[in-house]
Amino acid sequence: MGSAYFDAHSLWQQSEKPLFRTVSENLTAEVCVVGAGIAGLSVAYNLAKAGRKVVVLDKERLGLGETGLTSAHLSNALDEHYFELERLHGAKGAKLAAESHTAAIDFIERVVREENIDCEFRRTEGYLFLGHGDNLDLLTRELAATHRVGLSNTNILPKAPVSFFDSGPCLHYPRQATFHPIKYIHGLAEAVERLGGRIFTHSEVVEAKSGTPAKVTTTAGFTVECDAIVVATDAPFNGGMAIHAKNAAYRSYLIGVRIPSEMAGDVLLWDTVDPYHYVNFVKEPNTGRDIMLVGGEDHRTGQDTNPEDHFRRLSDWVGHRLGVEPRVVSRWSGQIMEPVDGLAYIGRNPKDPDGTFIVTGDSGHGLTHGTIAGLMLPELIAGHGHEWQTLYDPSRLHVRSLGTLIKEAVQSSAPYADWLAEGDVDSPSDIAAGEGAVLRDGLHKIAVYKDDNGRLHSCSAVCPHLGGIVRWNGAEKTWDCPCHGSRFDRFGQVLNGPAKTELAPVTDNREASGEVLTT
Repeated sequence: MGSAYFDAHSLWQQSEKPLFRTVSENLTAEVCVVGAGIAGLSVAYNLAKAGRKVVVLDKERLGLGETGLTSAHLSNALDEHYFELERLHGAKGAKLAAESHTAAIDFIERVVREENIDCEFRRTEGYLFLGHGDNLDLLTRELAATHRVGLSNTNILPKAPVSFFDSGPCLHYPRQATFHPIKYIHGLAEAVERLGGRIFTHSEVVEAKSGTPAKVTTTAGFTVECDAIVVATDAPFNGGMAIHAKNAAYRSYLIGVRIPSEMAGDVLLWDTVDPYHYVNFVKEPNTGRDIMLVGGEDHRTGQDTNPEDHFRRLSDWVGHRLGVEPRVVSRWSGQIMEPVDGLAYIGRNPKDPDGTFIVTGDSGHGLTHGTIAGLMLPELIAGHGHEWQTLYDPSRLHVRSLGTLIKEAVQSSAPYADWLAEGDVDSPSDIAAGEGAVLRDGLHKIAVYKDDNGRLHSCSAVCPHLGGIVRWNGAEKTWDCPCHGSRFDRFGQVLNGPAKTELAPVTDNREASGEVLTT
């Protein structure tokens, strides 16, 4: 999630957020779910429907996590392309991927109807069009692959049915969908509590430990004793290197562009550029005006010198490729956990398989992957098998994905060279108000933020996860770790895992250039 200082709240997060109580005593449950996004609440919903005693814990108010930072695509048109999924997972695996994502959309539609959730769900059509220089062969290969995996109603059209630009040839995916993700998880939360589940917010978890009983511990020292634990926190803090080595953190940027009503389309759009762009059409909260939501420009978290450029490139793409005046009225970014083989990790935690389960590796399809977790994990927790469990097994490692694994490992390791580098600036006096920089202090690296009043706030620049040196993100006013994607607000508090604790305070206040570095 973005820092509160940066106007990073998405269009979805402008809706009211229901209040839930904070854990104030030790609890017991059959299952404790950590994380109240779409994955955690989908799991909790199906557990509660099955009569299981479930407790859900989240460190924030409902809707402030990654579920509220998406573009709201509900799609079985997967980013990795089905011909590539066939190469990585085989014909059967690619077919199960198509079936599971289709089932996830159908499940959301059914829950919306059965629980009477007012979340603007609607079926729509999806279109994949070529980027400049890309060959039609890519679309024909994907068309053949979609038919092999059972999506027999796809077809290639001369252009997407959008009035304001000529997409050129495109692959049509019928029966996709979109909705208001925050209103949907609000509805899920209400259903969970009605079914006897309990939800607690502002209840951050620091430890999840299997055993008899398993135990989840919050920062306030309260515990939930249970039979099974599900960690659904985007990047699992209990995953260990078995997961983090196969899961790379990326930032993806979104802008909301106000458009005339006659330009609004009932479609989802994607292009074949790498990194690709994606488009949805939504209504602006409060005003009801039409908004074209455009995303893309993904890059490894913390590995970009000027994140602000990505918002600018999105605006340029809207103007140059779509031919639309980029009247940007909102912007934000979200964190994507990219698995090395294109599909999420859902199942038993490889580091601690006795009673703990994880959900991570959304691969740009967190809404459907999270829903798949809701369909799978209650069955696994009950001791039953599931036809998708091998496909999504967090322990898997396919030989054909080793090249990507090595590439991402190199990208995760290279930033450790920052330990040897000089500071970003020589003195705090070189930092502009409202900005941050890493300073060298002998053998130490200090993350220094200067607020708008010129007061300095400092903490260790060492990420508490695995010791990477954080970098300042001037677009979002955050400290981002370029190694494994942990993010911290300008004062060092955790925004995104896998880090579990804040950046360490600088305990000895010191003077530098006449200014005091304050903790």
